[in-house]
Amino acid sequence: MVKQQSTTNFDSNNPPKQELIDTCVHCGFCLATCPSYRIIGKEMDSPRGRIYLMDAINKGEATIDETTSQHFDSCLGCLACVSTCPSGVAYDKLIAATRPQVERNQPRTLADRLIRTLIFNLFPYPNRLRTFLPSLWLYQQSGLQKLIRQTGIIKKISPRLAAMESILPKITTSSLYDNLPEIIPAQGEKRYRVGVILGCVQRLFFDSVNEATVRVLTANGCEVVIPKTQGCCAALPAHQGQEEQAQSLARQMIDSFANTDVDAIIINAAGCGHTLKEYGHILGDDPQYKEQAQQFANKVKDVQEFLSEVGLTAKLSPLTDRELKVVYQDACHLLHGQKISLQPRQVLRQIPGIKLSEPIDAALCCGSAGVYNMLQPEVADELGQQKVTNLLNTGADLIASANPGCSLQITKHLNLQNKKIEIFHPMELLDYSIRGMKLGLNRMSK
Repeated sequence: MVKQQSTTNFDSNNPPKQELIDTCVHCGFCLATCPSYRIIGKEMDSPRGRIYLMDAINKGEATIDETTSQHFDSCLGCLACVSTCPSGVAYDKLIAATRPQVERNQPRTLADRLIRTLIFNLFPYPNRLRTFLPSLWLYQQSGLQKLIRQTGIIKKISPRLAAMESILPKITTSSLYDNLPEIIPAQGEKRYRVGVILGCVQRLFFDSVNEATVRVLTANGCEVVIPKTQGCCAALPAHQGQEEQAQSLARQMIDSFANTDVDAIIINAAGCGHTLKEYGHILGDDPQYKEQAQQFANKVKDVQEFLSEVGLTAKLSPLTDRELKVVYQDACHLLHGQKISLQPRQVLRQIPGIKLSEPIDAALCCGSAGVYNMLQPEVADELGQQKVTNLLNTGADLIASANPGCSLQITKHLNLQNKKIEIFHPMELLDYSIRGMKLGLNRMSK
């Protein structure tokens, strides 16, 4: 099959702004912190190189074609470069403007179109995804998954499908249902009324995290509202340039929380939180939703950010009878996107008996990056291996991770290294502590 080749410049629909491009002084500070440059080793697969390309396309010296698109696709969108840039280059805005341009103006190969169609028509729609869960449960329980993985047949057919299958979490019967009511009263004196976003992957594969989050909030004086009409936050399509889909999902989310009269809108997944706080930008050209979108975004709080601000009132108990060494995994869209780093650590340190340890290269992406580990599995696997090695080298008893994508990626590479250390969301640890439950030693490394 002959590949289609585009030879176009950026179109007039929100191209990367030249004034933002011009703030880059090409100093190279971003190179050391860029995960794609670290693995691939090419200038054009670094933030500085991609900005060179954006500038050249803007000036007609280069085009959006198969080659330049690959360099934009190789970006994880982790935003580490934004945190380290001494010139304050808004690379996040530049790559966010470039990706829709690529999607509109560069034809994808058939294989690329098929995998992207599968991802963007399935993952952002929990009800669609839920229909596959019984089959996936049977796939796991029957032993077929183990057999398929031993043969490596999926990787021979499609490395991307193999990457997708490799991060499949254990399916439980609780994943089949939404178990949380629409309104859950606060325990004791009501301090706040908050909305909770369930997420897509989170509600299906990490429902225990959502349940723990609600219990923690109610135990600390929050009445919780969970609109049943909420869908996807739009993070997956927004991060991959699926502009219209992202806007549609954002409108649905805003409508679902209309008239709920909440003090804050709580999210417990890092990638989702970053996108929710960007609704004012995502719907900035929509006259009907622009103002609502910004008002919504202003109310969004990561659950750790919120609890750090309002304070914990529930009594906390030790999780074990000895000191518990925990390593906290910084999710990129929490650390670099939302600038939230101290708050999770402050909250965790309030649990008696916990000692936090810090890994080297803590700010380096684990390789998950939304759906990056499915679209660019080779780069993602190298990053995942590095991340897990660094986490294990702390000697921690367990890993705390506040993003489902990170948890799936890290679990995959722990299994590949035959390590049994477990991963908890910080809200699960807080929930155990509030309820006075002990973690069994079988849940921890020796």
